[in-house]
Amino acid sequence: MSIPGNSVSSFAPVSWFADVGIVDRPTVGGKGGSLGELTRAGIAVPPGFVVTTHGFDLFLAALEARAPVRARVEALDPHDLDAAAALAQELRDRVAHEPMPVEVERAITEAHARLSPNGEPVAVRSSATTEDAEDASFAGLQDTFLWVLSAQDMVARVRECWGSLYSVESMTYRLKQNFPEEGVAMAVVVQQMVDARCAGVMFTRSPLTGDKSVITIEGAWGLGSSVVSGEVTPDRWVLGKITGEITTRDISDKHARQVPAPGGGIQEVENSGDLRTAPCLSDEDLLGLRAVGRQIERHYGKAQDIEWALDQQGNILLLQSRPETVWSAKDVTAPVKTSEGNPLNHVMTIFGGRK
Repeated sequence: MSIPGNSVSSFAPVSWFADVGIVDRPTVGGKGGSLGELTRAGIAVPPGFVVTTHGFDLFLAALEARAPVRARVEALDPHDLDAAAALAQELRDRVAHEPMPVEVERAITEAHARLSPNGEPVAVRSSATTEDAEDASFAGLQDTFLWVLSAQDMVARVRECWGSLYSVESMTYRLKQNFPEEGVAMAVVVQQMVDARCAGVMFTRSPLTGDKSVITIEGAWGLGSSVVSGEVTPDRWVLGKITGEITTRDISDKHARQVPAPGGGIQEVENSGDLRTAPCLSDEDLLGLRAVGRQIERHYGKAQDIEWALDQQGNILLLQSRPETVWSAKDVTAPVKTSEGNPLNHVMTIFGGRK
């Protein structure tokens, strides 16, 4: 299900997924552009909207009117971590206490009421304009908040996402990558939560060998935050991209899972009994994920790093897709390997081109 809005405008505080795509990254950030692109390509994505960079720019203009922000970041020595920590604390405090422009707050609370008319929980996810680029990945450098229950909390979490643009890690990474601060902005994704039975990641090119002929799927019980954060060792499978043959099955001891917490947010609970060592995905689930992975790779025309979830009914929902950067950057010309170890004398061409 998608919720259509009005046609996208660079001067609108809010845009709906159905109205945006990758070309709108300057307005909706990497994550927002990806979710819109997937939605428009017919991939099952939990519905949502993006608080655009226009909303952020209005907010930042008020901050800049009181005291410089971007110039302070540009003047920072990225190797002076003490100075970076002090500046991060100062800027994040300012973001936390600066009033939100009335037009922005009104737009996002009205959009939230439309997205969650019965108080359905949402995820609030940072979507920086510099993230998920093909030549650099900023994934994980900004904040994400799960199972946010009210419009008031959603507004507060949007503000925190804006503030995370000025974390030590984010500022110093931008400086080291020579990204001009003037071009850096923060959009924020607000998206219906998936009550996930299990969740994880999928790579349409082997993260271990660079092999393009396989899909690697990793997953664990509960929300995908436990996999992305590395707190739980996920189950891992390797499938032939064309044949669907499952050549690797590594089932881990998944001691815990992350689930919704009473009153909002998430909590970790222990897995007991056979659940710890039971595979979180069936062969049917794996083949379903493989089909979606192939569809996304075919749409983009290049290897992808994908976040997915299965809801309690077993439906596959996509939460993110970004370009694979590690092996692509190496531009490997030597033969790669298949099945995580067997020689391959030719390199497969990724299917198709961009739609």
